[in-house]
Amino acid sequence: MKISWMRLLPVFIRTRLEGRKELHEVINNTGWMMGDQIIRQGVGLIIGIWLARYLGPQLYGEFSFAFAVVTICSPLATLALSVVALRRMVKEPTQKDEIIGSAFLLMIIGGAFAFIVAMTSVFIARPNDQLAHWLVGILSAGYIFQTFSVIEIWFSSQVQWKYVVFGKTSAFLIISLIKAYLIYLGAPLIAFAWVGLAEIVCDAIGLTVVYRLKVGSMLKWTFNWCTARIFLRDCWPILSVTILNMVHLRIDQVMLGNMVGSGELGKYSVAVRITESWFFIPLIICSSSLPSFLKSEKNYPIVFNAHMQRLYNIMVFVAYSFALPIAFFSKEIIHLLFSDSYLGAGPLLAVLIWTGVFGSLAAARNTLIFSKNWNKINLLSMSMGCLLNVILNILLITKYGAMGAVISTLISYWFTVHVTCFIFKPLRETGWMITKAMLLPKVW
Repeated sequence: MKISWMRLLPVFIRTRLEGRKELHEVINNTGWMMGDQIIRQGVGLIIGIWLARYLGPQLYGEFSFAFAVVTICSPLATLALSVVALRRMVKEPTQKDEIIGSAFLLMIIGGAFAFIVAMTSVFIARPNDQLAHWLVGILSAGYIFQTFSVIEIWFSSQVQWKYVVFGKTSAFLIISLIKAYLIYLGAPLIAFAWVGLAEIVCDAIGLTVVYRLKVGSMLKWTFNWCTARIFLRDCWPILSVTILNMVHLRIDQVMLGNMVGSGELGKYSVAVRITESWFFIPLIICSSSLPSFLKSEKNYPIVFNAHMQRLYNIMVFVAYSFALPIAFFSKEIIHLLFSDSYLGAGPLLAVLIWTGVFGSLAAARNTLIFSKNWNKINLLSMSMGCLLNVILNILLITKYGAMGAVISTLISYWFTVHVTCFIFKPLRETGWMITKAMLLPKVW
């Protein structure tokens, strides 16, 4: 029996969607992705809040430091192959076994390399901190099992994300219950790192089972060196951008932890946790729409531009809807969720939440960049923004502490997403679209 959440929509909406198969698939796929992320972000936020209250700012800062190091190195594990392989899969679906098999082997090699880089980084950053070494070592071991995320490429290309949801969400809920039980038992910090690794392993098992049931045997996957070379040639600009994006997202936490201390980092990290709790919404909208954008860019350029403006408008509208109330009630939110020990995070959250505006626009701009294959321009703009972020962190963290990191992040995000559009000629029209969206986010 075909399962579709769209049966829950009002009759007049379903009537308007009749006969529009592609739009129907995109909306249905977006719904499944949204539902999955609502569950993950909702349950994850509850467990994360409980964990932060349990550990306190100092230990939570230690965990956040290790997580930041692992996150920065994570793109090396996947090699940013998802977009490249998806583009190839959309064009040549009959070659799925060769595409998935080639990407899988490359990601295994990338996972091993990412583990080495992560461990080397933490030994350099904190040579005498054995707790940090163990936390990074356990969490980064998950890189190897992340290779099974290659299965998601097939279901994404077929606009069938519901099967990924079936494969991963059940495992996530079980792991969340285990985390809650560990908090109840008063488990040490290292136990939560092991559970984090177990979650990635369970995700891999879930994806494998779903692929076997819905598509076929993984033994049919084949490796083709020519395909792998094409992937490596096409992925390096996206990989470089992804690495820079992760550095942009997490370098402030690494620098804050080393320059000020884990206690201050713990407060900053809870502000980051709230700020990023809704980022899945623009990412899902853009990710689910990418296959249709790839098709329209090739065949309907005028329609493509109109759709891009609408996408920018939606992104800004969503961002404002979250940023305004959270900024206004930031102190109350921190007090209610994280207790008085984290009260210093209130002003941080009030400012940091506005990075979501530029994060949402970045997700939309990436849809344009991937469709046009302007990855080198994106690499240059991300490099400039990342460099600005590091320089501002060095100048402001020593003087203003965590607030310095917040200001650095906000300025560098705005520069990367908006200002660089006017530096590079192909993006100037996009720059004006973004300006229009920020001033008047007309959705309808």
